[in-house]
Amino acid sequence: MNTPICDFIKQYAKRDILRLHMPGHKGKNQLGFEELDITEFNGADSLYHASGIIKKSEDNVTALFESGKTLYSTEGSSHCIRTMLHLAKQYTGKNYVLAGRNAHSSFISACALNDIDVEWLYPEENESYLSCTISPEKLKKALTRVDKTPICVYITSPDYLGNMCDIKALAKTCRDFGTMLVVDNAHGAYLKFLDNDMHPISLGATMCCDSAHKTLPVLTGGAYLHISKGAPSFFKENAKDVMALFGSTSPSYLTLQSLDMANKYIANGYKEKLNEFVTHLHNAFSDFEFCTLHFAHTLCEPMKIVLKTKKIGYRGGDFAKILEEKGVMCEFCDDDFAVLMPSVENGIYEIEKLKGILLSIPPKPPISEEKACFTPPSKKMSIREAVFAPKEMIKINNALGRILATSSVSCPPAVSLIVCGEEFNQSTIELCKKYGFDSFWVVKK
Repeated sequence: MNTPICDFIKQYAKRDILRLHMPGHKGKNQLGFEELDITEFNGADSLYHASGIIKKSEDNVTALFESGKTLYSTEGSSHCIRTMLHLAKQYTGKNYVLAGRNAHSSFISACALNDIDVEWLYPEENESYLSCTISPEKLKKALTRVDKTPICVYITSPDYLGNMCDIKALAKTCRDFGTMLVVDNAHGAYLKFLDNDMHPISLGATMCCDSAHKTLPVLTGGAYLHISKGAPSFFKENAKDVMALFGSTSPSYLTLQSLDMANKYIANGYKEKLNEFVTHLHNAFSDFEFCTLHFAHTLCEPMKIVLKTKKIGYRGGDFAKILEEKGVMCEFCDDDFAVLMPSVENGIYEIEKLKGILLSIPPKPPISEEKACFTPPSKKMSIREAVFAPKEMIKINNALGRILATSSVSCPPAVSLIVCGEEFNQSTIELCKKYGFDSFWVVKK
């Protein structure tokens, strides 16, 4: 597969040319890659009005993912999420979404910017706040209960703990009720290339986003917006204009080159390498009782190692510190879990090294604690009203009865226990303390 963006920029870098255009480094190396960092000028195409090298590259990735249209983002899945919700609202003329509660903060900001209300689908009682199992039956009941059809059903799959929804069944349920399924698939770009294709677009979602940089060899910020073949033509025709509404007019050409080169990487044997790696990964950790490696069930992500550290006597954060001292950096940890995200680029040697390190950590008596109760907080104003209201920062001990203005949860995991416009109750406060969230922006009195 060709790499039109990379080829153009390599040729440009070789030319003896006076760079009287942005960026200000003029191709002179401070970090070593500046000669390949360009901006939009004649021949370099334009991300939001692509007709040349970028369009050719996006045509390549569309073919790889077998979508109706796949577009690049250099600002992560957050950019794509804002775009998807805006497109769905424009197309339907409605203003509320039915969404899984474990949505990323970028979904919340997208609702604020697009003035969209949310009806929440909550996790099961035994689930972490990072997960939200939504069965077809649960979705059907929710769609039957609501007064009007939402602009879309929005879910996060996979979540941070590797759990996945039954996309195929949920997509059918959405169609039965005259709505569409939109998926935050940020952690699952590689799912398309498993022997058992598990990508949302392949399974019936109308739109989804992938953070290519999370699981593929792509620079940070590189992402895909996928639109299905069966989606209304409105989405394909208007997606670029909406991306321009929310995106920077100076997209990173280093990230675009990385996305472009990833097409060649995927086309040249990636599927075979991926499936061989996944098989080895599962074989290596099949005997670890405290390790949830999702491979036995078709609705679980097969390449995320979730360590239930309390089973062997450690809190997630403490276990992550031990791993760091031994040369392993986790993707994420909280009180309950330490999460590792390998990719094909780690290779078999590094997986065996990780296995040895985990075996070297002595187990202790399990930590057994009563599960904290979660009482959903009451909504007092819309997300948009809260986000744009005057606000002040307070400590969690002073939060009872106050209304959250903007989310203060960093990434990872960027999943909040309370959403903008909701009022803190005692249950929410105790859970925030448990997970180490101690300061919040609230609506000013």
